[in-house]
Amino acid sequence: MNNKQTYPKDFLEHIQSINNKRAKIVIDHIMRHGFVTTEDLESIYGYNHPPRAARDVREAGIPLETFKVKSKDGKSIAAYKFGDITQLQANRIEGRVSFSKEFKKMLYDVCHGKCAICNGEFAERYLQIDHKVPYEVGGDISTKRDMKDFILLCGSCNRAKSWSCEHCDNWKTNKNVDLCIKCYWGNPTNYNHIALKDIRRLDIQWEGDEVKSYDAMKSVADDKNIELPDFVKQIVKNKSVQELGKADLSQSTI
Repeated sequence: MNNKQTYPKDFLEHIQSINNKRAKIVIDHIMRHGFVTTEDLESIYGYNHPPRAARDVREAGIPLETFKVKSKDGKSIAAYKFGDITQLQANRIEGRVSFSKEFKKMLYDVCHGKCAICNGEFAERYLQIDHKVPYEVGGDISTKRDMKDFILLCGSCNRAKSWSCEHCDNWKTNKNVDLCIKCYWGNPTNYNHIALKDIRRLDIQWEGDEVKSYDAMKSVADDKNIELPDFVKQIVKNKSVQELGKADLSQSTI
């Protein structure tokens, strides 16, 4: 890896203006060595979630490319290097604007304490504010917050969204806001694609007395040696639309 690459003046001026500590560490390491690995970020700098540090760099307007290298023990791990620097977004020096506690509380009340993706109920501290349109694509349009532009996600769903978005061509190249708005991750109740793919997704949780129904269904699926999601699809497929519409699901049996 060549670590003696020269960079244009506007690129160097931009990175010198960045104040985010994690972003600066990633940038400085790449400037010195040509790339930085997740192993470097964990062992040298103590970041237990390296993708978050890389995301800080991207949110500061600097394109990063993710690729695979071998760790010291021979495992395949992720590494980051500068991407196409002609795609520099110089208007994002400061990265994200932080959210107030009051704003999160308002979102929490509107969402009734539920994750927008899995619909699970969580204490406020376990839900995270997320841009409907990824920051990498839409940025912060203004410092004035509008609740319609944000959702609350549990940690698991937030990680799933991040992975899906970061592997989407629109996130990597086109950055079309309208496409994100029509994506499941931006509007899980009204969408026509997931990361540009013709996919429909349904996240369901069984709680309280519902758990018995889930356990019974899983037991049947296990006996038939069928993965549970495939078994649920079979149940739905074997019912006509009319039957499903008339079904009293509270009394249904498998």
